[in-house]
Amino acid sequence: MRNSPFWWVVIAIMVLIDIYCFQGFKVLCLSAAPRTRTILYVVYWSISVAALAMLLLLPALQFQHQAKLMRSTIFALIAGLFFAKFLASVFFMVDDLRRGFQWIGGRIFLNKGSAISSEGEGISRSVFLSWAGTLIGTGLFGSLLYGFTNKYRYQVRKVKLSYPNLPASFRGLKIVHISDIHSGSFNDKQAVQHGVEKIMALQPDLVLFTGDLVNNTADEMDDYKDVFSQVKAPMGVYSTLGNHDYGDYVQWDSPELKKANLERLKDVHGELGWRLLMNEHIVFERNDDRIALIGIENWSNKARFPKYGDMARAYDGAQQYAFKILMSHDPSHWDAQVLTEYKDVDLMLAGHTHGMQFGVEIPGFKWSPVQYVYRKWAGLYEEGNQKLYVNRGFGFLGYPGRVGVMPEITFIELA
Repeated sequence: MRNSPFWWVVIAIMVLIDIYCFQGFKVLCLSAAPRTRTILYVVYWSISVAALAMLLLLPALQFQHQAKLMRSTIFALIAGLFFAKFLASVFFMVDDLRRGFQWIGGRIFLNKGSAISSEGEGISRSVFLSWAGTLIGTGLFGSLLYGFTNKYRYQVRKVKLSYPNLPASFRGLKIVHISDIHSGSFNDKQAVQHGVEKIMALQPDLVLFTGDLVNNTADEMDDYKDVFSQVKAPMGVYSTLGNHDYGDYVQWDSPELKKANLERLKDVHGELGWRLLMNEHIVFERNDDRIALIGIENWSNKARFPKYGDMARAYDGAQQYAFKILMSHDPSHWDAQVLTEYKDVDLMLAGHTHGMQFGVEIPGFKWSPVQYVYRKWAGLYEEGNQKLYVNRGFGFLGYPGRVGVMPEITFIELA
């Protein structure tokens, strides 16, 4: 990785952005005393050099399983600093372009004998835009730091869904939907326990989990099996696999080890008391009414994620039931196959996106950068009689925090 051309391109870009941002930083320091300016310059470059050095050393640092959060935290800080400087650079570039056009225009007018002059500082950087870029970049970095405190701030979102074809015996059915636990990222067992207690306080009839129990390996659940085995419901707890559950992002010594890891993870679901659905469906019965629950392996319409799911196999036999719920980890499955080929699937539950763990959500408005990759990225979506709900994720991955998009426990009532 460190020897790859891509890696060195990233480093080169970071260095160039550091140099460019420093030009704007110098403008902000103009009014400071010479000694103060020197101190500020040293601080700026000390932070920048330390970040680059840590980025270069990070792949070589060996972390034990429980210390992996430290690695992801360090990486998040470096990435946050980089994007903050990148954002500030956009403002600096806007001002540079403005002044460049102004300078060119001034030269043209002068050549024509115009009396127009550049006045004052000429083409020196605008202090206003320098401050604006710096404040916005600093605000982004500050919000990422604050987000570290939100990673266990579980939010219960309650949704009532009405269906004319829902059998009478299942009206009022209470479902808790959770997704993307990512146990390998946890470092606070008590906080996770609090989240599980929130699930059980809702007293659901049924709990559905839509994949990514771990980050990479089955042993990431070892310290948390006693916590998640507390998740129970009268009608049971059912689960599916997500893209991270297959061990695809690990360098295995042999295909047999990778296969053994997946088999072990399947066993973990059973040890939790969860029924893992692998391209299959089960039927719930109340009185003389029946509904079907379909669960498939990961199926993504994005090239970089796998299609292990077999919807045809899972659906076969379920068509006879008046109401169907589908658990499928990746929401891109809904547009790509469910809406076009399985129009009688009433409700699909998904996760995967985490809402990017970063965004803005206020009444009547939500935004996250992930929406430019996934059209359906958080919350409820409807198309005709079909509905999709995308859970924002119980855990976290990569960035060990949440900004604006909190970890979610979804409480769904069918009516």
